[in-house]
Amino acid sequence: IPVQYAKRVVGRKMYGGQSTHLPMKVNMSGVMPIIFAQSIASLPATIAAFTGASHDNWFMRAFDTTSITYAIIYFLLIIFFAYFYSTIQFNPVEIANNLKKNGGYIPGFRPGKPTSEFIKKVLNKITLFGAIYLSIIAVVPILVAHFSKASALTGISLGGTSIIIVVGVALETVRALEAQMLMRNYKGFLD
Repeated sequence: IPVQYAKRVVGRKMYGGQSTHLPMKVNMSGVMPIIFAQSIASLPATIAAFTGASHDNWFMRAFDTTSITYAIIYFLLIIFFAYFYSTIQFNPVEIANNLKKNGGYIPGFRPGKPTSEFIKKVLNKITLFGAIYLSIIAVVPILVAHFSKASALTGISLGGTSIIIVVGVALETVRALEAQMLMRNYKGFLD
């Protein structure tokens, strides 16, 4: 989202007038929706295990981790928690107020409520794309296990969630290394 900052004249000098962007990630919530959804979706099976319920009834078969019903519930829960977590993490009203306070505005939108509504609309679109992406990555191993009738695949911890975590850690490591290299360049420059 492009952001413009108003120009201010102080004395004979002009300050501001900068153009920047409001960063928004496609997968703003990270892996948390998958973790929350997995906890909620596996709750019935956990309760049944403690109560000693039979594994032959329809309810237990529906919440088997390789069933289609489980995959659909899991998919929908991930989408729900992606929206839930992104609204907690990224508050459009607060962002709009901070932009207004600092003299920033989004071209084509008045500062304040219209800006926050626009940010919320963009956030909802981005979150939908990211939530579907997360859901597909998390549900594909379940579907593979269901259609291949191989329950051993569910025991493998190299599912979609693990891949997201490994890639996230690798990207954070690269960013930390780049920041460290940049600090070394500045340190030599300042000495």
